[in-house]
Amino acid sequence: MQNATRNLPPLDFLRGFEAAARHLSFTRAAEELFLTQSAISRQIQALEEFIGVPLFERRHKALALTEAGKAYLRAVEPALDQLREATRRLRESRTGHVLTVTTTMSFASMWLVPRLARFRRRHPGVDVRINATPDVVDMEREGIDVAIRDIAVSRAPAEAIFLVGEHLAPVCSPEYLKESRVAKRPLSKLSDLRHHTLLVMHDPRGRWPWLAWPAWLESMGEGELEPASTTSYGQYDQVIQAAIHGQGIALGRMSLAVKLVKDKQLVTLFGQRQRLQRGFYAVYARQAQAREAAGKFVDWIKEELAAEG
Repeated sequence: MQNATRNLPPLDFLRGFEAAARHLSFTRAAEELFLTQSAISRQIQALEEFIGVPLFERRHKALALTEAGKAYLRAVEPALDQLREATRRLRESRTGHVLTVTTTMSFASMWLVPRLARFRRRHPGVDVRINATPDVVDMEREGIDVAIRDIAVSRAPAEAIFLVGEHLAPVCSPEYLKESRVAKRPLSKLSDLRHHTLLVMHDPRGRWPWLAWPAWLESMGEGELEPASTTSYGQYDQVIQAAIHGQGIALGRMSLAVKLVKDKQLVTLFGQRQRLQRGFYAVYARQAQAREAAGKFVDWIKEELAAEG
């Protein structure tokens, strides 16, 4: 069987090429890598001989990538980034101190970040890195230890750990409620919403249909209700911030907003809550299942949620 290493150039050649291609300068690449300009030039020449095609056009006082060089850079640059990241993760995992957690932007900003200092006080030796994204990530490839996602109960993986269920309820600020009464636009029954501004999360791809006002109103028997106006925001935490600042009425995800209600930054309306068949779950990456820090983190979240009721 052919030796696979014969198809790979030395790593130093690739690092020199990537730096030179990024700067379009052998001199600046040499400065970055703490080499001489002639050393970088020799690396590039050797790489071109190894591959068999020119990667740069040497012009008078200028350097440009050939089409082959541009294509090669598109492959080499992310490959080197992945090597750097994989090396960093392995070096950090050796100490067992860094815990990488992926979750949604809403859970990170509204629930996790305000409480994270309590985890740090209890476990000062664990450094937590938060990766907030709405996208599903490859936990093994991205070096993620724990994923926290809100999903439908019927779609929860068998190994997922249930954290908290989801309820929806209309919420507004106490000031907004008081001002509405003064303006003779009370909020005593559900149909009163027709006189108010509803705060909406903009969802052009239909990723969160259960978080839309029309679906909630339909479930409450008010499918024909039209509000006085609406204001849209790109993220759910922005919707809630707008409600806190008296801009209208939001659909409160009580899994995230319970503390805001307890702290009287928000009030729930009409006594109308819709229980959804979905909730937040935690999943361990395969390489993190035996990590003590991962278990401590998930246990801490469950304790915090239980304390909040």
